[in-house]
Amino acid sequence: MVAAAVILDPARPIEGLADSKKLSEYKRNSLFEIIRENALSWSIALASVEEIDQINILQATLLAMQRAVDGLHVQPDAVLVDGNRLPKLSIPAQAIVKGDTKIKAISAASILAKVTRDRMMLEIAERYPEFSFKQHKGYGTQHHLDEIAKFGILDIHRRTFNPIKTLLLK
Repeated sequence: MVAAAVILDPARPIEGLADSKKLSEYKRNSLFEIIRENALSWSIALASVEEIDQINILQATLLAMQRAVDGLHVQPDAVLVDGNRLPKLSIPAQAIVKGDTKIKAISAASILAKVTRDRMMLEIAERYPEFSFKQHKGYGTQHHLDEIAKFGILDIHRRTFNPIKTLLLK
């Protein structure tokens, strides 16, 4: 689980910020560098596979968000979070459903998180060349499920999610 936090610099606006899922990979990668160069502060944080399995995906997501905010070198006055849940923070925060389509700082954070996750998946693809992580990025596509059935469960697979959970019970 990857989360990011970004404080944009109003004096250095960034053109093209949008929901990371609606941008091309090329545009996301380009904006990734621009955001890191022009933001007042940014932070990328993770929750591990083990943490996800221990506390569940929602709590791990909130934990990664909390870590991202805590990692900012400039403390914000308030935090805007994409979604309908808030992490535990010591500063005021507001959840905004579809925030990555409405708030530029949330869009920037979603871009940093998505590009980081995709790059991590490319590294994983090198470690496990029998899997097509480069194409499906670990999402539960039928192709990925077929690879799990053929090659087995990896240390990066979350044990509490189906079909992994079901395979482990066999």
